[in-house]
Amino acid sequence: MTSFDHIYLDNNASTPIDERVLETMLPYLRGQYGNPSSVYQLGRMARAAIDVAREQVATLVNAHPSQVVFTSGGTEANNLALKGAAGRLLPGSLAISAVEHGSVRAPAQALRKQGWVLSEVGVDTQGRLDMMQLNEVISSHHMSTASTGVPGKSMSGKKKPGKIVAVMLANNETGVIHNVVEVAELARENGALLFVDAVQAAGKIPVDFKVTGAQMMSLSAHKMYGPKGAGALIVDKSTDMEPLLHGGGHEKGRRTGTENVAAIVGFGKAAELAMAEMELRHQRVQPLREHLEQRVMAEMPEVKIFAQEAERLPNTSFFAVPGVDGETLLMSLDQAGLAVSSGSACSTGETDPSHVLMAMGVDKALARGAIRVSLGKDSQRNEIDRFVDCLKQQVQALQRFAAVAYA
Repeated sequence: MTSFDHIYLDNNASTPIDERVLETMLPYLRGQYGNPSSVYQLGRMARAAIDVAREQVATLVNAHPSQVVFTSGGTEANNLALKGAAGRLLPGSLAISAVEHGSVRAPAQALRKQGWVLSEVGVDTQGRLDMMQLNEVISSHHMSTASTGVPGKSMSGKKKPGKIVAVMLANNETGVIHNVVEVAELARENGALLFVDAVQAAGKIPVDFKVTGAQMMSLSAHKMYGPKGAGALIVDKSTDMEPLLHGGGHEKGRRTGTENVAAIVGFGKAAELAMAEMELRHQRVQPLREHLEQRVMAEMPEVKIFAQEAERLPNTSFFAVPGVDGETLLMSLDQAGLAVSSGSACSTGETDPSHVLMAMGVDKALARGAIRVSLGKDSQRNEIDRFVDCLKQQVQALQRFAAVAYA
């Protein structure tokens, strides 16, 4: 339970900060306030703390510490990946999946306005990437790299039209896990850079930067019980990037700006804990999700659970009640002390149904009733039971109200 006496079931939006993470951060919010670029002792202490965090984050995804570029979060990391890579290439082709997060879709649209040819690769009814379509999209704009083996570079080293593929490792709404290793093979065969958004996956399932075959990968601290305001882009050493920000040359020139030391330290600790406790968390959370879905289906057989046949994150369930408006149901649940969402928490204020469900071919009316439950490492079985009981009550109340209103 939170301090607001709510049952919190929206961990894909943000996780509560782990007390062990907070304890690690506190010294850098108090006495150890030095600027990490300063050469005196306080500055060196801050720099050393960042170095430790860089190693911790790198270890979580099997990367080298030198490949970790700290950012303000997943959104900045996603923008840096796409705009940064594109900034060192001539406009070429960019392929993203139709279910990408808004922080990938928006910069992709911005690049389209700059001359890049943007393609969206569809998914099947379970939210799984259409690999045949992806192959067609990538190979339709073939770019030879035989001369250098490096995407976007010719023998002379001059810019040439680029090719970029962006695919998330795990979807933030459905929890569907994509086969990015297979995507990487297609990208490599066609001379494309691969960017993987691993924000929802890291800390929940094993993530190996080397095994994925990606050149870039984004992470976020507050999805793994760390603080908001800290993220990272993992960048392969062969990938050239144009920084979004210019100035002091921090992060080896890839992300200028005085580092948020406390948040970065917290990110490092959260990554270390996620690495050590991942299997235990998985073993706790997945049975809870299975219990949730079994109870929902038993109590309300009309409910549609999305992507049930696909490989999913262990904590995520996305479903809809036919004939019930999702936003209205969310508000009713909130008043009853339950915090869930209707999909991406970064789409606040939008009234359109989930673009993820639309890409899956879900009926628009049904999609408007979608509810996402994302469990956390501290979620309890009795909380799940209370949620299902309350959900049934609220759905029945809304259905009675609708019946009277339209009588």
